[in-house]
Amino acid sequence: MPIPDKLAAANKINEFLQTVVTHGGLRLKYRIVVDPPLPENRDWEKPEILVDFAGPDSALLLDRGGELLRALELLALEMLRLPSGEHEKVSFDCQNHRSLRIQELHMAANVAAEKVRQTGTPYHFTPMSSRERRIVHLALRNEADLHTESEGEGMRRHLVVYPKDYRPAGKPAPRTLP
Repeated sequence: MPIPDKLAAANKINEFLQTVVTHGGLRLKYRIVVDPPLPENRDWEKPEILVDFAGPDSALLLDRGGELLRALELLALEMLRLPSGEHEKVSFDCQNHRSLRIQELHMAANVAAEKVRQTGTPYHFTPMSSRERRIVHLALRNEADLHTESEGEGMRRHLVVYPKDYRPAGKPAPRTLP
């Protein structure tokens, strides 16, 4: 379901960011784009509002894996009251960090897939956000010999890549109804 009034949402984000940047003493500029054009092969993320940061304090946003950038994005999502299933509709980026992270996740997915194929054992990723888990799920969706699952709770939620017919030792195969 699209954001009902994208321009009003973009204006709310702008007011929020003006306050944060001004009162936070941050040397940042940002650009808010409604319905940004995206590459055709980008089915894992289709934001309706994109906020792109630049400036001397960009490093602060990207420090610790983009922790502050993600925090600002989360605050904006909460302010707009978007349900968690709609969080991909708003995207914050700085110095192409998001695209680079997506490339990194795709490479990690390919490495994990090869390890699972070679060893026949599951590969457990470290905990990651629901968006990042989704990117890995989608990166491996066409691999017929593998399947992926998210496991764990809260901050410990992570993705596991399994061989397609993997059964843990000591567990019987699932029963099917006649």
